[in-house]
Amino acid sequence: MKQSVKLIAGNWKMNGLGASLVEVEALRAALAADRPDCRVALCPPATLIERMARLAGAGIEIGGQDCRAETHGAFTGDVSAAMLRDAGATLVILGHSERRQGHGETDAMVASRAEAARAAGLEPIVCIGETLEQREAGRAVEVVRSQIMGSLTRALADGAFAVAYEPVWAIGTGLTPTLTQIEEVHRAVRAAMIERLGLGVAATPILYGGSVKPDNAAEILAVAEVGGALVGGASLKAADFLGIIRGA
Repeated sequence: MKQSVKLIAGNWKMNGLGASLVEVEALRAALAADRPDCRVALCPPATLIERMARLAGAGIEIGGQDCRAETHGAFTGDVSAAMLRDAGATLVILGHSERRQGHGETDAMVASRAEAARAAGLEPIVCIGETLEQREAGRAVEVVRSQIMGSLTRALADGAFAVAYEPVWAIGTGLTPTLTQIEEVHRAVRAAMIERLGLGVAATPILYGGSVKPDNAAEILAVAEVGGALVGGASLKAADFLGIIRGA
C-alpha cells in the first residue's frame, strides 16, 4: 500500500516567546514561494499556539505538545485536547520520552490521551523509543513493539494519526542510529501497528526523530518505512527547518 504524504513536524519543546514568531513568518513565506511535497507542522508551547495558528497560513499545521485525557476539571496547569483545538491546533504530540521519563507517563496514559485527542478532532503523534541501555541490550525492537501495543488505542484505527520513533539516546545528543538500524525498527513498528490495529494503518506515517538535521534529513527520509520526521532544536529556526523539509 502506498504511504501517505510525509509529515515533517517541529517540536519546539519549552522554547519560544512572542519574538520567536518571526521564524514562523519566515517559514510561511519560504513555503509559499516553494511549496514542498510534504506536510509541515509546528508544535510550540501552549502559550504560542493561538498566535502561531493565526500567522501560519494554510501551509503550516499547528500542534500541541501534550494533552490531558479528561475533557475538563480540577487539573491545575494541564491542558485538554479540546482546549488545544480551540486555540487552533490540529495535531498533538503524545508520549514523548521527555514526558514519559520526566512526568511518569505510561503507555496506558498515552493511549487514553490519544483517544481524547481523536475525540476532540486532533491528529495524535504517538512517540515511542528505546533508551541506550535497552539498545545496547539488544531490546530495541522488543521495547518499541511493547510501546505500540500499549500506547495505540483502537480508537485510532479509523482516522489520521502518526507514530514517531525517537530513540531516547539520540534526542538532542547529536547521535543517530545507522540507516540500517532505523529501517529495522521502523519495519518492526509497522508490523506491530498492523497487528494492533489492522491493515488500515499500513499507510499511517511513522516519523523518525532524534538529532535530525539539514545535513542528514534526506538520507533518513529516504529509508524504507520512514514517513517523515519529528524535529526538535532544528525546527526553532526557519532556515534549519527548511533544510529538513526540502530533504523530504
